[in-house]
Amino acid sequence: MSVATLATFGRVWPSTLRSRIAIILLLGLAIAYGLSFSVLYAERMMSAKAVMLGTLESDVATSIAVLDRLPADQRADLTDPLSRGNYRFVLGPGLPGVPDHSTRGGEIAATISDAIGHRFPIRMEAIPGDVTRLQAHLTLTDGTPLTIDITPRGIMPLAGWLPYVFVVQMLLIVLLTWLAVRQATRPLADLAAAADALDPNKKGEVMSDSGPSEVAHAARAFNAMRDRIAHYLEERVQILAAISHDLQTPITRMRLRADMADESPERTKLLHDIGEIERLVQDGIAYARSSHGNGEKLSRIDLASFIESLCYDYQDTGKPVSILGLVSGTASTKPHALRRILSNFIDNALKFGGAAEVSVERREEGAIAITVMDRGPGIPGDQIEAAMQPFFRLEQSRNRETGGSGLGLAIAQQLTAAIGGTMRLYNRDGGGLAAELVIH
Repeated sequence: MSVATLATFGRVWPSTLRSRIAIILLLGLAIAYGLSFSVLYAERMMSAKAVMLGTLESDVATSIAVLDRLPADQRADLTDPLSRGNYRFVLGPGLPGVPDHSTRGGEIAATISDAIGHRFPIRMEAIPGDVTRLQAHLTLTDGTPLTIDITPRGIMPLAGWLPYVFVVQMLLIVLLTWLAVRQATRPLADLAAAADALDPNKKGEVMSDSGPSEVAHAARAFNAMRDRIAHYLEERVQILAAISHDLQTPITRMRLRADMADESPERTKLLHDIGEIERLVQDGIAYARSSHGNGEKLSRIDLASFIESLCYDYQDTGKPVSILGLVSGTASTKPHALRRILSNFIDNALKFGGAAEVSVERREEGAIAITVMDRGPGIPGDQIEAAMQPFFRLEQSRNRETGGSGLGLAIAQQLTAAIGGTMRLYNRDGGGLAAELVIH
């Protein structure tokens, strides 16, 4: 098979497992049904042929013997009684025809010749016309020509209701094929949906293990895998929290010793390094706490006042943070978690864009979208998802002045899940990044 043929087949062959199984089953059943029908048709033809040749062999031999023994003036009275539905006797040369060399004619001639013991030579001719018609010519003992006019029977006619039965059978095959394919592929679709919805940081629904044993085994294996992933992530967070917590004591001792040292450029650098280590440790502890869902309870806040208070705090320290739009009303959320999320967005906007713009709008079904925008370099499209992963830092942030721990957006994402919201990052038209938080 050529490469071009394989490529054409690949384009025609459906991509979904459901379609492939359905086509294979339908083609297999249709071919099997067609073979059965062909075998039945051939068997009917063979039966009709056997009946016809058997009749010729048993009856024609007796009839020819009777006609041969009768006086010539009495033969005409018996030609009709000796005739049958598919053949009749005619005294004389019969109708003009052409020599027949067909297989059917040869079988008929051989059957008649064997039945009469090869006493009379037989010559077969075909009579032209719309209907297949053969004549066997022979000469009786007294020289009288005798013609056997034969109309070979085809297969027995099909019943009128048979096409309807065939249609019903095909519909039944299609229905059963659809049910079989659905039964086979639905667990795969459920497994794919569960895999897409898998989030070890959330307590999701356990995949049902009902159904056939193979499906139940796959569901149990998937549930066990999800539990193992969640356990591994929990261990990772616990290790991070333990390390971060244990580092606080030696860091404090280092700071005390540095504070007690004499003023010098080296002391200043050391205090700067200790400050960076403290920030890394604090971010690690914050990430560990956020991964446990934040123990803060929901409360109702005035959204406009909350956003204004947050932005005014930045403005009081001289940070260029502006409000583009607000909405009135209240929202049920976790205030401290919300402040931490928005503070992270604003800090990143200030760090990479130099200024931050905060916009609040109300969307369908009461959802509130809070967006923090900047005009910085943005994030490459293929790195937006990775930017929200723990310890991920973009290339332009890998320095001591602007770089962070790589946990800020990961903390924001976990706190967003804790307050029941959704978060996304996208690049703005004209340059810059937008960090959007939607509270449902």
